[in-house]
Amino acid sequence: MSEKVDTRLSPRERLTRGLTYSAVGPVDVTRGVVGLGVQSAQSTASELRRRYREGRLAREIAAAQQTLAQELAAAQEVVATLPQVLQEARRSQRRSKKRVWVIAGAATVVVVAGGAVAFSIVRRSSRPEPSPRPPSVDVQPRP
Repeated sequence: MSEKVDTRLSPRERLTRGLTYSAVGPVDVTRGVVGLGVQSAQSTASELRRRYREGRLAREIAAAQQTLAQELAAAQEVVATLPQVLQEARRSQRRSKKRVWVIAGAATVVVVAGGAVAFSIVRRSSRPEPSPRPPSVDVQPRP
């Protein structure tokens, strides 16, 4: 009788085995990828705990809170001036409709011209070049 030894594979070994064996491959690949993800998350969490203990993360959080407060104040200013900005935009929009049509027309002309140039290049390249050598058969039919 042989003994069965049930050894636990690490996620990296499981991923490697899953990629080499096709029968249990998808299961091992999935378990390996999930295991690597879990190990990565654990590693990140332990690093964050260490940084927090050092106080560096606490200072970064305080700085982020201060920055967030400044951004919130700036956003409140923008929201307060929004009605005025919208009125000005509506006024300028009435004047700029002609310019939009001119730009759209110019863009259309450029696209059509580009298409014509591309068509002529493709058409020219599809025609065979005349041979510099004389024809091997008589061109004039005999009566």
